[in-house]
Amino acid sequence: MKVIGIIAEYNPFHNGHLYQINKIKDLYPDSLIIGIISSCFTQRGDISILNKWDKTKISLDSGLDLVIELPFVYATQSSDIFAKGAIEILNKLKIDTLVFGTESDNINKLKELADIQINNKEYNNKVKEYLDTGLNYPTSLNKALEDFSQYKVDTPNDLLALSYIKEIIKNNYNIEVINIKRTTSYHGEEIHNNITSASNIRKLYLEAKDISNLIPYNKKILYKISMNKYFNYLKYKIITEGISLNKYQTVDEGIENRIIKEIDNSNTYEELIQNIKTKRYTYNKISRMLLHILTNFTKEEAKDILIDYIRLLGFSINGKQYLNTIKKDIQVPIITRYKKGISKVLDIELRITNLYSLITNNTELEKEYKNNPIIKGLD
Repeated sequence: MKVIGIIAEYNPFHNGHLYQINKIKDLYPDSLIIGIISSCFTQRGDISILNKWDKTKISLDSGLDLVIELPFVYATQSSDIFAKGAIEILNKLKIDTLVFGTESDNINKLKELADIQINNKEYNNKVKEYLDTGLNYPTSLNKALEDFSQYKVDTPNDLLALSYIKEIIKNNYNIEVINIKRTTSYHGEEIHNNITSASNIRKLYLEAKDISNLIPYNKKILYKISMNKYFNYLKYKIITEGISLNKYQTVDEGIENRIIKEIDNSNTYEELIQNIKTKRYTYNKISRMLLHILTNFTKEEAKDILIDYIRLLGFSINGKQYLNTIKKDIQVPIITRYKKGISKVLDIELRITNLYSLITNNTELEKEYKNNPIIKGLD
């Protein structure tokens, strides 16, 4: 039996995600699938319009066997840190195969590029050269890779795949990597066989357009929210904290001055990001910065973060049986709900859920203390 890991944000879960799970089951009929999912906020600094418990139930109903939470401290950071947390959890859960979506269809080329990033001593110097010209990090990375390989990697899922592969190589994890080519682009608005990007679904939903053919469940469970709901909270923090904003995670290189300048020129969260955005600072990087300011996630808190627990959100019967066979070999506690004192990472997660609850549903916070893992087939 193959034990397969997938890493996803499910913001929201859609037909493309279902396609991926079904494809895995076609390729590996005798397999167990473990999903690592982001909860309240995502890697590009956005809010999730589907809460973690509904994500879990839909994931189990769609074929996953174990659903595990990716902590906020990993889920909302750059691709390398995001990958580090997710892959480490999956390795602790003893997967033998990682499956991910890519824009390209050449997994061997991605492995070759990951090897360049790890082992070519000139690579980092080349990246720095491009950064010094004022380019942002993703563009500098891509240009440096192109210099060494004549191969361009400039799409989000391919870049994330590189981070996954690097993490596996660096830690010598015994994990095989398999890619499934995406049928649509990451941010594209095209719809093909009722599959489109999650960003397009969010856009259509917030515009009150019909998305019922794009998701395999009732859209009524989705929250009609965006980060704009937090704008006044964020504005208050920026105005009152001023130059000390640089204490927050990912707020670097004097960008706090630009944030302070533009907060009075902006009327929404989205407008603020666009006003701060420059050639060096990408939309996603700024979005993560603002989220870390909003959530009070400091550089000090981000120091020495560890995977020192595994949060189980749901399981199938097969998933429970598998977990029972390996749990004695897992060196960190497997937890099912919040309990004070287990981990500073878990304490941060509670704070994040509290903030999420402000504009979603105030029972979200209560569920952190009370909810047991969801069991497939039970409500």
